[in-house]
Amino acid sequence: MTRKGFMKLYFTLICILLTIIGCKKDSNEVTIDYAYLGGEIINPNTNYIVLSKNEVILDTVKLDGRNRFLYKIDELNEGLYTFRHGGEFQLILLEPKDSLLFRLNTLDFDESLVYSGNGDKKNNYFINEYLQSEQEEKYIVKLCQLDGITFQKRVDSLNASKVTALENFSNKYDPSPLFLKIAKANIDYSFFSSKEVYPFVHYGKNKAAILKSLPEDFYNYRKAIDYNDGFLSSHHNYNKFLRYNLSNLTLKTHDKHDNNACFDRNSLCYNLDRLKLIDSLITNPKVKDDLLYHFAMGYLSKNKNEESNNALLKSFLGKSESKKGKELMVRYTNSVNSLKEGVKLPQINVVSYNEDVLKISALIDSPTVLSFWSHTYYKHFKESHYKLKELKAKYPEVKFIVINIDNYGLEKSKRLLEGHGFNKTNEFKFKNPEEALDIFAVYPMTKTVLVDKNKKITNSNTNIFSTHFEEQLLGLINK
Repeated sequence: MTRKGFMKLYFTLICILLTIIGCKKDSNEVTIDYAYLGGEIINPNTNYIVLSKNEVILDTVKLDGRNRFLYKIDELNEGLYTFRHGGEFQLILLEPKDSLLFRLNTLDFDESLVYSGNGDKKNNYFINEYLQSEQEEKYIVKLCQLDGITFQKRVDSLNASKVTALENFSNKYDPSPLFLKIAKANIDYSFFSSKEVYPFVHYGKNKAAILKSLPEDFYNYRKAIDYNDGFLSSHHNYNKFLRYNLSNLTLKTHDKHDNNACFDRNSLCYNLDRLKLIDSLITNPKVKDDLLYHFAMGYLSKNKNEESNNALLKSFLGKSESKKGKELMVRYTNSVNSLKEGVKLPQINVVSYNEDVLKISALIDSPTVLSFWSHTYYKHFKESHYKLKELKAKYPEVKFIVINIDNYGLEKSKRLLEGHGFNKTNEFKFKNPEEALDIFAVYPMTKTVLVDKNKKITNSNTNIFSTHFEEQLLGLINK
């Protein structure tokens, strides 16, 4: 779409708004409690976007024949909204009187996203800040190898530059209090997270000693933290901070009864301590349940000891208030416990892109790698397929079976594979995704299963991106 065409769409929208408002005789009586959202998607993966707020889907908005849409949100509840398309998503701030348009290319989703219309300045600010933060995270990892005093000076300087940039933006555009509240939270919790992650990313193995070496004022901001902020409960930076912070605080508790100077974040003791801390600090049900679920799933996805898994599950069930979360955790734990090394691969049906239904075990006659993908995780879809292409060339004696886990028809996945030029050989979909996901316990999406030529599992949970993966692959080949 040319800039001229895009602006034409925008002016059409403005005309609609002016017509509606102009119908009122007394402009002082006009109450605008709605907003417009529209735009164009280049190289769309589907013919719709999904609009949601606070994880509740509001509507599915179809694209027209030119891959554009225009949508009115009545009785607007101002705040952050999420729009999703083809497995990617982004947040937008909508307030009364906004008539926001965006344009993006799915081949470079976030980097290509540009806003125009009423509400564009604040949302362009947020997307630019988001892209900057992605780059900054890599820089923070490098800084974490510095001593505590030098690290603090560097991150303080980074934070000060962000505060100045926000002040300049505010002076120029006079944004709303809501924008300032969110923008300040973004800066603060990003800054706090960089400090909380320091002991974990630092190369030193004795985490307790690292904490003791930090300046006395390093964590002064903790005194003002609200661990039950309902407004920020769906906010990425806030939740990321809480995860780092609670993991960090658990280090002190854990160190009191663990004499092992070499910290193991996957130990049962540490993970039980963390769930206990969450239970003692968090009272907001959503914040608490999300944290408990995140850490419990993280532990179970990496651990292969049935006794430890059951102990962690018991602790989780005694603290979570989410009925759905409890049900999912029980099913996941049972699945993880059943996928033991040495057992036969479960008998699950898969569908080829020629519409042939096959038992997955019938596909295995040599050392095999099973990996998974979903439209919901678009970046992983691309990166994993490029990585698999590299591995296939390097290890021709291994069969790589790739399975889409979504409950969609074949055509959607087929179009995505073909659109990226990926070979569909040994690509499949689960015949019954819900049943298969339970049995294979596919979490996280990077999960990979290694199977020997006798159809027996040799590793139920590895990762093709792991630095140890090729070593594990050689072990499978030589088995």
